[in-house]
Amino acid sequence: MSKNFIYGIASVKFGEQLIGYIEKGSWDWGGQKPESVDIEAEQVPDAPVLTLLQKNGTISPTFNLIQLDYKNLKAVLGGKLSPNEETPTSWDAPEDLIQLSGKWEIKFVSGQTMTIPNGVILANLGGKLTLTEVSKVECQLKINKPTEGGAPYKIADSAG
Repeated sequence: MSKNFIYGIASVKFGEQLIGYIEKGSWDWGGQKPESVDIEAEQVPDAPVLTLLQKNGTISPTFNLIQLDYKNLKAVLGGKLSPNEETPTSWDAPEDLIQLSGKWEIKFVSGQTMTIPNGVILANLGGKLTLTEVSKVECQLKINKPTEGGAPYKIADSAG
């Protein structure tokens, strides 16, 4: 495998919880392009004389989680498992406003791993309830600055 390419989702982990199957073709990096301001001069009509960078480009991945076991539901939506965390037979949606954030790790089939130290997950039950497709949790991952500073995310060769 060539390290010159990044492709394919091998696994997604939130904290210590391995998240289930991601719907094929649903992962989108999202985010914003870099922002800049061009400085124009009256004497130079054909191009800006200076470009000032205002903001770096960002990512904000969106994806659909389709493996909806109760532990996966709790991981991305919050709430409560019953009768216990180990072998739940039901999931209750959260009663209060919650913010789920923490470390995310995305392993690529191409042999690299993306680490996001401080990602906030926004998620809702979506899709359709039919006999020809599965329900899904529509997710958006917001990348925040790590609380201890440093890069918002990194990509490195996967260990092992």
